[in-house]
Amino acid sequence: MKTLLLLRHAKSSWDEPSLGDFDRPLAARGKRDAPRMGKALRNRGPLPDLIVSSPAARTRATIKAVAKSAQLQADVQFEQSVYGASSAELVRLIRRLPDEKSSVMIVGHNPGLEDLVARLSGETERMPTAALACVQFQIDRWESVEDGEGKVAWLLTPKQLDDEKE
Repeated sequence: MKTLLLLRHAKSSWDEPSLGDFDRPLAARGKRDAPRMGKALRNRGPLPDLIVSSPAARTRATIKAVAKSAQLQADVQFEQSVYGASSAELVRLIRRLPDEKSSVMIVGHNPGLEDLVARLSGETERMPTAALACVQFQIDRWESVEDGEGKVAWLLTPKQLDDEKE
């Protein structure tokens, strides 16, 4: 079995109009939500063996906060192709993942991640900032990932974590 964890970056700041999209930092809400999602991942699992991420500032900051609170030991690879990637581009990347890694996290952006969940599982799921989806496949090799063959085991959003506290 292969498990794909799809994490959308936490809420980014638009406070500095001089910054380009790639360089936008996390907003206060993003700085609050990312560690909470890491803790939720730690409690729920599975933890990733590898993290593949967009190199944008907001994804880097998200990974740092999530990894710290989840106590992740996974290697992190920054791939320029993840920044602004379509679901088709992400599927090509997934099919090239190393087979010795059974659980991989991709950290990226919408609309690519939201479209990817729908493409892989056939389920339409909303992926707000800091959302984390777990999609499982009954396969042995990443190259065998096919549209509609994944199953969304769970999807967490910061709002759900807020609602659980109430």
